[in-house]
Amino acid sequence: MPDKVEQKRVTRQRRHKHFMKKYRTTGPRPRLVVFRSNKHIYAQIVDDVQQRTLMGASSLSQAIAEEVAQSKGKLAVAKLVGKHVAKLAKEKNITQVVFDRAGYLYHGRVKALAEGAREGGLEF
Repeated sequence: MPDKVEQKRVTRQRRHKHFMKKYRTTGPRPRLVVFRSNKHIYAQIVDDVQQRTLMGASSLSQAIAEEVAQSKGKLAVAKLVGKHVAKLAKEKNITQVVFDRAGYLYHGRVKALAEGAREGGLEF
């Protein structure tokens, strides 16, 4: 019998697998993929057609290190990461993405990152 942490991981992976079945071939729209750990949050824009990562940002990124240090709480950091990844996407002329929450529930830090990306100019 798996422990509680293992069960949560397996459940999240199952939800992500269902998402990937539907949205793997999104054509010209790349995916904005989110990963969250207990301390940090990461976001990448992935092109499934060419099978490569176009750009990425995280709470560890040097470009936003000062703002992350001054912000209070993980929600504020997630919103900063969302705005930063949107800024990077605009530099590469990407305006529309598919939001891939990677099986995480859409609340808390995942929702804050999505809102930050929308404020930065990305469309889901």
